[in-house]
Amino acid sequence: MGRLAGFTYRQIIIKLKAFGFAFDRQAASSHEIWYNEETTRYTTIANHPGDMAEGTLSAILKQAGITPNDFLNKI
Repeated sequence: MGRLAGFTYRQIIIKLKAFGFAFDRQAASSHEIWYNEETTRYTTIANHPGDMAEGTLSAILKQAGITPNDFLNKI
C-alpha cells in the first residue's frame, strides 16, 4: 500500500476544496467535474463508496496539478 492509499471521496474533496477547486458539473454516471478558477484546471472525480484506488487518486492529482506531497500535507 502506497502513500496515496486509503482516501475516501469525501476526504479527497475536502483537500481539493482547500486547493481552490469547486464542483463544476455532473459528468457521466457517478463522475463529477471540478474546476479551479485560479489555475484554470479541471479534474474528474468518481463519486464511489469506499477508498479511492491509489492510481485513480494519482491521476486526479496529475490533472489538478497537485503533487502528492502537497496533497498529503494539506489540512
